[in-house]
Amino acid sequence: MGRMENDCRIPMLCLRPRVLALHALFWGLVSLRVFGAALLSEEKTTVARPVTTPCWQMEEFVVAVECFRCNAFQSKSWAACTQTGYVERINCTKSNKDEYKSCRSTLMEEHLFWKFEGAMLGLTVLFALVVVARQRSLDRLASEKVRRQIESI
Repeated sequence: MGRMENDCRIPMLCLRPRVLALHALFWGLVSLRVFGAALLSEEKTTVARPVTTPCWQMEEFVVAVECFRCNAFQSKSWAACTQTGYVERINCTKSNKDEYKSCRSTLMEEHLFWKFEGAMLGLTVLFALVVVARQRSLDRLASEKVRRQIESI
């Protein structure tokens, strides 16, 4: 009889401390990754900010060379390469200056997209397994309860 009183009707109260700790650890790592990346990108942009305003921010420009990946030397020496690792050469129309502007490569975007898709698929499988395990556990408890009720008759 004491076991029946202890049956949990609200699933959140049934969670074990170990599961709660793992849950907190997981979300802590996720938030650390997200906020850490945001802080690091802010740091990079503040350090790499040029003293003068680039011409492409003040006037119209034409892309002379499409987006390409920076090599190791360019990544360290060009301010435009530090943000994304890709740059495009542009020509400002009024001042006729050639400058390099940071850009986002379609190859890089596709790679990030598939990484995201893989992570979401992995999480889907993980949580589907958690749901199946939880359902089996609840089914086992329900069958034990029915068995005990039948035995008491």
